[in-house]
Amino acid sequence: MNGAESLVATLVGAGVEVCFANPGTSEMHFVAALDRAEGMRPILALFEGVATGAADGYGRMADKPAATLLHLGPGLANGLANLHNARRAASAGEFAAQFASAMTQRGPRLIEALI
Repeated sequence: MNGAESLVATLVGAGVEVCFANPGTSEMHFVAALDRAEGMRPILALFEGVATGAADGYGRMADKPAATLLHLGPGLANGLANLHNARRAASAGEFAAQFASAMTQRGPRLIEALI
């Protein structure tokens, strides 16, 4: 099991069933892990704002957390407004969306900054 598979398994174990993704080439290991994972449904979004907004909306409607997968750097920046909105609303999608974004972007230091 590699790091991407471990992250997906952790998310599934925490009750995350959906990952809204706008992946880049540097996230292909995570994309491959999503493809092999039981219990996680990836949904492709064409813009990071759509991915994070959909994760927030899913969390509010289903009362379940969702994950996001974004491009490095600017991709995360494009989704930050929706992550902020999710946090302010305390929606169910907020934590998992931030956690998955942070883990695929910059590691644990960014998680501390977002949470």
